[in-house]
Amino acid sequence: VYAQDQMIAFGMFLASAAISLVSIFMFKNRKLQFVLGRLNIILNLFLLGVFVYWSLTLPGEMDISEKGIGMFLPIISIVFIVLANKAIKKDEDLVKSVDRLR
Repeated sequence: VYAQDQMIAFGMFLASAAISLVSIFMFKNRKLQFVLGRLNIILNLFLLGVFVYWSLTLPGEMDISEKGIGMFLPIISIVFIVLANKAIKKDEDLVKSVDRLR
């Protein structure tokens, strides 16, 4: 893996973390929070694609550290973001149902 390729992955990880952090503090704007979650899922899918591409195109035998947990972090992140988006949608539906009763 070349150093510039690792910088791409590092930048994508930082972008994902920044989007997640911003999304946490957007609790008053649920629609934007939901959109940021979707954007973060797309970013993590790209990151996963980069990792799969690297693991398939590197010549020779790779060390354990290169095929370690880092490759599964985007998958774990996607699962948690999907769960968060489900909770945001459920909360939005609850607010809409309460507004209907008024």
